Amino acid sequence: MLTEHTIEVRVRYQETDAQGRVHHANYITYFELARTEMLRAGGFNYKRMEAEGLLLVVRDVEVRYHLPSEFDDLLLVTVKTLKAKGARIELVYEIRRDDELVVEGRTILACISREGKPTRIPEVLRVD
Repeated sequence: MLTEHTIEVRVRYQETDAQGRVHHANYITYFELARTEMLRAGGFNYKRMEAEGLLLVVRDVEVRYHLPSEFDDLLLVTVKTLKAKGARIELVYEIRRDDELVVEGRTILACISREGKPTRIPEVLRVD
């Protein structure tokens, strides 16, 4: 599995709030986009994993906001895997506009069965 990946996100108008800035909840969506694309770039098929009965769910999320971003900004979203073993995956994120740190965050994902039982993550996703 890749342990780091960066994507570009162009802020869409509908992602902004009444003040013309990206609504705070959209940064979590950007985290998810980067995480999903990292898995895809590493050759992992998340859709197939779900079809086989394993799900990755967000257990914890932390977001620290540094600067606002606005419609049409081009953001670089970087995700790094810190740990992936047992039933947990811990990731950190940075969102930048040019050289400016806009947002940083962290998520912990849990691997569960369709019945909600914690399950070891697939071998291909493990990182110590």
